Parts: sequence; structure tokens; C-alpha cells
Amino acid sequence: MIKTYQAKQKDIKRNWHLIDAKGRILGRLATEIASLLVGKAKVNYTPHMDMGDFVVVLNAEKIELSGKKLDQKKYFRHSGYPGGFKEIKVSKLLSEQPKKVIEYAVGGMLPDNKLKGKRIRRLWVIVGDKNPYAAKFKE
Repeated sequence: MIKTYQAKQKDIKRNWHLIDAKGRILGRLATEIASLLVGKAKVNYTPHMDMGDFVVVLNAEKIELSGKKLDQKKYFRHSGYPGGFKEIKVSKLLSEQPKKVIEYAVGGMLPDNKLKGKRIRRLWVIVGDKNPYAAKFKE
């Protein structure tokens, strides 16, 4: 009888990935990042374990959106109180907080389970091209 392989905690090897967002489409970039954070491409991928890698994204302010999304796309939130509905256009958010645009896109593509918080903490979005985690890539 063949037994199904289950990865152990000691078998997890986390790599570091550096991604330059300059000129990249937001949705396509977010799917690539989400896949790296989950660890789907690894040989020993186990769905119930956190197998993903660390991801550093540079040049967050130079991301591109296809179509008319820059003018039409909005992010919504509600405080839970009457009149607490807020909305912000993606163009305004991109000019004020470009990190948030990528974090929202990637967060929406991760599965909603107990591992989501751990996975999103391994994502670092940097405005500009200076990498503060450069020492991690030389290992």
C-alpha cells in the first residue's frame, strides 16, 4: 500500500523572491504573488500547512491597471456604524498609499482561512527601488 506524503514543519524551506512592479498589471502581479505566498508551486505542497515563501515587491507606485480601472475602480469599507460607509478611488489611493493597492489585491486572492494572516505577513511592499531586505537574497 502506498502512503500519501504529508510535509512536516521541519521540511518547510522558505525562499525569498524579489519582484519589480514597474510597468506590471496589478491583477497579474497579484496572482503571481499570491501563488508564491501560498507555496503552490512547491513539490511538497500540503494544503493545510503554511508552505509559502517571502515576497518583496519594489516600485509599488509604478504599478499599472488595465482598462478604465484607474478612473472607475473603488475600494469600499464600512465602520459598522450608521453613516460609516467609506469609498476611495484607486487613483487617489495609488497616489497617497501605493502599498495598499497591492496589499488589497493580493489579500483578495489568498484563500480565506486561518493561514491568511500568516501568509500576508510575509509580503513586503516597498515604494521606490531601494530594497531594505537585500541581505536576505545573498544567502
